[in-house]
Amino acid sequence: MADLNLLQIIWFALLAVLWIGYLVLEGFDFGVGMLLRIVPKNDKERRAALNTIGPHWDGNEVWVITAGGATFAAFPEWYATMFSGMYLALVVVLLCLIVRIVAIEWRKSVSSHRWQHAWDTAHIIVAWVLSILWGVAFANLVQGTPIEVGHFEDGEFVAVPADQLTGAATDPALVDNFHFIAPGQNFLMQFLDLLTPFTVVGGLVTLTIFLAQGALFLSIKTTGDMSERAFGLAKKLTILDTVVTAVWALWACFGINPWLGLADWPEEAAPINASGFLTLIPLAIAAVLLVATIAMTFMGKQKSAFYVHSGAIAFAVVFIWFCIAGYAMKSSVNDAYSLTLAQASATPQTHTIMIAATIVFVPIVLAYTIWSYLKFAKRINADDVPDEPNGLDLKKVRQFEVTA
Repeated sequence: MADLNLLQIIWFALLAVLWIGYLVLEGFDFGVGMLLRIVPKNDKERRAALNTIGPHWDGNEVWVITAGGATFAAFPEWYATMFSGMYLALVVVLLCLIVRIVAIEWRKSVSSHRWQHAWDTAHIIVAWVLSILWGVAFANLVQGTPIEVGHFEDGEFVAVPADQLTGAATDPALVDNFHFIAPGQNFLMQFLDLLTPFTVVGGLVTLTIFLAQGALFLSIKTTGDMSERAFGLAKKLTILDTVVTAVWALWACFGINPWLGLADWPEEAAPINASGFLTLIPLAIAAVLLVATIAMTFMGKQKSAFYVHSGAIAFAVVFIWFCIAGYAMKSSVNDAYSLTLAQASATPQTHTIMIAATIVFVPIVLAYTIWSYLKFAKRINADDVPDEPNGLDLKKVRQFEVTA
């Protein structure tokens, strides 16, 4: 099995960076959505909570769009296998994201408490669903998915015996014999197959982490009683997410992947990690940062707790990437069926062009993101929110009495 080249390693690492950006930033967006009726005690406070994420949530979604596009361009077979096998789950994610966009944008369009209550309810529901589904998805990458290699005969999929796959990825004769489907991975998973005890706990990890991230964000972006309530809740949630994350990480290391599961990495993963035990480094850092977050909440350091907690999310993603290093999609049927990064990779020319585009556009995106957060860094006071919400009068809309 050929070693990974430098460009493949770079793009594997860049995908991790994109997911870190998404989970850290959208994490507090989802958290605020889930807490919309828990921390705020009235409509003015709910509007204040929404105003904290108002300038940022749509920009934060760019990270996941970029991650999907980068996966398609850098590792097209990874994209094809994952998006075909997890098709229904990804449709649910897409629909939830659409509902969330509509809920945020349409809530303010009509000055009706029933209208706003309905969209708040929709926002809360999809925030909870999305927070769980992202964890389930990442846990499936670590656990492995039922992928087999083979061909179709009369509409039926016929798997190639695993013991005949040695060298198949590099031997054109074997590829022709077995009718590999570029390079032959067929995803057999149904929607409910995504839900196993391990992946459900993975969903609880992202759920609790996003709740804590949202509570910390509200504490640093609001004032008065609302900020204190959010920070008080964050003290409990940071303990909860630390415990749940520890359970899942230990399960990943010693249950799903016995003895860290790193001795069985494909040979091509060697340039990434010469020793499997290096995977413990990001895990240990994430653990230390989660514990430090708890300590900072009890010391009353709101901003420090938020930033340290964001760092914990980042290293948790790094841990997941180390767990799957060398693979794009691990097969739970037989390791011989796994789709490796080398098999999933685009051409070096594609990677080179993408690197050039990244060098040009990523600094622009980062500069705009940093500017937007600095521009809207001021805390929001719920008392400054107008008593009457903006929006059209629904009765006049129905009677066509509204004029532009």
